Amino acid sequence: RAAVYQQNRVLFFEKYFNHPLCDLGQVNKVGGNPEKWLKPKISIEKQLENKFILSLEGNDVATNLKWIMSSNSIAVMPKPKFETWFMEGKLEGGKHYIEIADDFSDLEEQLNLYIQNPQKAEEIVKNANHWCSQFMNQNLEDYCNLKVLEKLLFE
Repeated sequence: RAAVYQQNRVLFFEKYFNHPLCDLGQVNKVGGNPEKWLKPKISIEKQLENKFILSLEGNDVATNLKWIMSSNSIAVMPKPKFETWFMEGKLEGGKHYIEIADDFSDLEEQLNLYIQNPQKAEEIVKNANHWCSQFMNQNLEDYCNLKVLEKLLFE
């Protein structure tokens, strides 16, 4: 479920709203197409019952990417265009997430590939979990934050 304001999200909903492989729902009442797409929000726990979870950027990074990659589900998304501390630009399609075309034209092909090859899907989950583990050491995160502040303040 998502807010549907941005053109890329509108395009995705136009293509896949009633597709049998997708359970889409717009949660905002302004923008998008609430007359057709509006559905209630569902919890993260409920979303995690799915093997594949769509992760589309909006005005910035896709905020659900981190919790998807920390789970037993797989993020499905185009190559990221925005970057944060999570280093989205270093993530690899087919290794950390299922990469789909920017126009979403290969969504069904990509999903079917991983449905038919569960061992490949499990490898992505393992790699995504490993990626996330590097951010779970609070002492290291605090140290990195301190080093960034030092660089900004003293150079």
